[in-house]
Amino acid sequence: MDTKSIHGMWSSRLAFILAASGSAVGLGNIWRFPYLASDNGGGAFVLIYLGCILLVGLPIMAAEILMGREGRMSPVNTLRKLTREGGHSGGWTVIGWIGMLAAVAILSFYSVVGGWTLHYVWLYVAQIFGGAPISDPGATFGAMLASPTTLVFWHSMFMLVTVGVVAMGVEKGLERAVKFLMPLLFLILLGLLAYGISTGKVGQAFEFLFKPDFSEVTGDTLLAALGQAFFSLSLGMCGIMTYGAYLPRDISIPRVAVTVAGMDTAVALLAGLAIFPVLFAFGLDPAGGGPGLIFTSLPLAFNDMPFGIPYAVAFFGLLFVAAWTSSISLLEPPTAFLVEMGKMSRKKSAIIAALVIWAIGLVTALGFNVWQNVRVFGRDLQGAIEFVASDIMLPVGGLLIALFAGYVLSQKITREQLSHLGGFGFQAWRFLICIIAPVLVLIVLAAKLLG
Repeated sequence: MDTKSIHGMWSSRLAFILAASGSAVGLGNIWRFPYLASDNGGGAFVLIYLGCILLVGLPIMAAEILMGREGRMSPVNTLRKLTREGGHSGGWTVIGWIGMLAAVAILSFYSVVGGWTLHYVWLYVAQIFGGAPISDPGATFGAMLASPTTLVFWHSMFMLVTVGVVAMGVEKGLERAVKFLMPLLFLILLGLLAYGISTGKVGQAFEFLFKPDFSEVTGDTLLAALGQAFFSLSLGMCGIMTYGAYLPRDISIPRVAVTVAGMDTAVALLAGLAIFPVLFAFGLDPAGGGPGLIFTSLPLAFNDMPFGIPYAVAFFGLLFVAAWTSSISLLEPPTAFLVEMGKMSRKKSAIIAALVIWAIGLVTALGFNVWQNVRVFGRDLQGAIEFVASDIMLPVGGLLIALFAGYVLSQKITREQLSHLGGFGFQAWRFLICIIAPVLVLIVLAAKLLG
């Protein structure tokens, strides 16, 4: 007989899809994926990326969801339950600990970057009401990073809106938020896409992104596609496992996993088609990507383009919503764990978890100014935290999830949870989760450690 999570349940398949898509869709979709595609063979990279989603992303996502739905608790306690009931070594509980600690570390610096988006929304909203224009975007961005007060304030605001959602619970908090935020995200994105089309440069952008150039495809292309497929879907940090714990039993895991992966990829591609036409229309160099382009190059276009200020508000609003939906999924695992272990209310658990993460985030905020000369592993403080959490903990966690689901968890459980796959589909998933996915994740991990 199926049980229900003590934290609540998603009311529908759509609610889970929106929540899981919100977890997967983040800042990386909007400012990283398009440039990986353009720098690694365009359409050739997109094809390789989709192959990596099929071979690695979907099998591990399905494994996370089924483990969560079988355990019905936070990742740590889900693993405890599954190992205890199956008579397996309790050492496998490390999967939950790695995922939860990775989520805490990632959210600590993600919140700081999310604060940047809020700061820029504020700057452009102020211009609508007569505020000073951003005449030198590079200086404005540099001044923000150099100000501990500014970074800490907006980091605090971002954590406040995140904990406000999580503290309200699954139905009243998470579900209600994603049902509003995800349609809003797509609405803003489509509006920006329409503006990009109006520039007359969408054809150039399409060619920049999708024209296959197989001469650019190297071993690094495969690693980039593998890494983007894995990290873009939020795998290994157990956020998807946590959301899976709230998924009703009658909903098809393979179907929702495919839908989430499709929505995640669609956002990345649409973002590229929305951003690049604007860059080309105003003669800006799209090379490099990342924060530099978003916060220093694009604002140059905003100053000159028709309706540039409202466009800027919408654009940074899009970034904020993408960051917010991801941060909610990162705060949920430690909150659920505290509820289960500390016998505290959800509100108190969410506040405690958020305060701890906020405090860790101060390291990142001050690392851009007061502690800018501090180096760990040859990196600045934010880079060091990101390296340990994203480049090491996530692939290790994903690898262990694949091994546990493929070799340790009983086939009776996995077959029941993936019953919608049918016999051939289940065997195909078993082959991918037992052999293909672990090998490819090991390749990514080795490349990160040796690179």
